[in-house]
Amino acid sequence: MATTNSTLSTLSKCLVAAAVAAVLAVLGSPTGTVMAQDRSPVIDLSSGNAEMNAAIAKGRATLPTFWASYDAPKSSETGHSLKVRFANPRNNGEHVWMADVKKTADGRYSGRFANAPRDLPGKKAGEVALFTEADISDWMFMRNSKIVGGETIKPMLKLMTKADADTFRARMETP
Repeated sequence: MATTNSTLSTLSKCLVAAAVAAVLAVLGSPTGTVMAQDRSPVIDLSSGNAEMNAAIAKGRATLPTFWASYDAPKSSETGHSLKVRFANPRNNGEHVWMADVKKTADGRYSGRFANAPRDLPGKKAGEVALFTEADISDWMFMRNSKIVGGETIKPMLKLMTKADADTFRARMETP
């Protein structure tokens, strides 16, 4: 049991670190660029995880909310970020938060890796990558210092300690 508690405590800390990294990606660095140094962990979930698949579906279904704010942000809305699935032949792909999102002239999008990809050889935090809307698995931005969106973060809350999860929920506009 001590091992389980220790493991859960470590997992909770990792999840909080990942959430903080995601929030930092949304807020951006003081210089407006993604920080090259990344300490966020990668959280593995099976591609068959029903709760995560539902979160991805909800994130994709609510993309119009993201685009409306992205195209005409209110003064209280900042740090628009997308979570994007990048293909990898070894698995079902890796989902990575992208900051500094921009629409490109050819109908695609670009963004900077907000955290270091693990299974994308040669890619690193801060590097620019192109993607399509079909690759988007989630979105978020800050409104009045609260996270809006971030559906794929929510299934991980139950893996955190109650205190950590409660702290994180308090940062979300809709926990």
